[in-house]
Amino acid sequence: MRIVIDAFGGDNAPLEIIKGASIASLEYGVEITLCGKQSVIESVIAENKLNFFGELKIVDCEDVLTMHDDPTSILKSHANSSMGVAFSELKEDKADAFVSAGSTGAIVVGGTLIVKRIKGIKRPALASALPSPKGSYLLMDMGANADSRPEMLEQFGVMSSVYLNKVMGIENPKIALLNIGSEDTKGDELHIEAYKLLKANGKINFVGNIEAREVPKGEFCDGVVTDGFSGNIVLKTIEGASITLFSLIKKILYKSTMNKLSALVLKKDLYSLKTLMDSSEVGGAILLGVSKPVIKAHGNSNAKAIKNAVRQAKTVVENNIIGTIAENI
Repeated sequence: MRIVIDAFGGDNAPLEIIKGASIASLEYGVEITLCGKQSVIESVIAENKLNFFGELKIVDCEDVLTMHDDPTSILKSHANSSMGVAFSELKEDKADAFVSAGSTGAIVVGGTLIVKRIKGIKRPALASALPSPKGSYLLMDMGANADSRPEMLEQFGVMSSVYLNKVMGIENPKIALLNIGSEDTKGDELHIEAYKLLKANGKINFVGNIEAREVPKGEFCDGVVTDGFSGNIVLKTIEGASITLFSLIKKILYKSTMNKLSALVLKKDLYSLKTLMDSSEVGGAILLGVSKPVIKAHGNSNAKAIKNAVRQAKTVVENNIIGTIAENI
């Protein structure tokens, strides 16, 4: 299996991207293609004494698409960027899956217009597992589509169900619709109509509406379906709340000598909690609905996050997620 990686996408590129690719290659036994400035990539590999499983392929490209560039520029003016070339490698079957920590907008455009959608899919959407006290739950869409239609949310439900079953091993996963109330009459026209479609779809174990305060608990359902605008707000609110909470806990633990001694006693449990809430453990979000595996890693991904994004890509390929979604649409 070969994974193509945009070596210059993300805040910590190229060092953390290449290091993560190296660790993943050796740990998971996958071959890697790195797209980017070859001289820089080779220098990073040499300076850090990195090794790769099998044949490492480097595709030289001087251009880099930044977070400030127009996402659609990946189709023309930035087609030869590290991300654009990586998408071409995937499209031309030179790789089995794609990983990038670069621009979300460009990844959605590239996945949709270069790799192409699965036949019948209205819009691809970003999905990722988020931590909860019960383990994790899937959130979809996380920001690919700011505007959605009811039939799109229905398809998000189908794709979420397939992913939860095939990748996360959940039998008959429970899918809920993010809304402002649990009653079936709540919400605007989009959510009322989406509720009807999800409930009528025999391929989804739809359990009704879920309010935002219930989402992080992970008790009511296995997957949460929403439009990309609301989903991105939920995601960033949870991330911000987590960072703030740990910051406050740290201040309390350093407040006095007695508190510091207590921190030593709680150190192991606090570390476990921090690991549970660490986004780098997940790896990234998968763009479901496109015809080949596309993984969007967090913009500030470190080597650990990239390693886990590659693991996620490998799992998606091995479980034929794309084929199963195509069969269910």
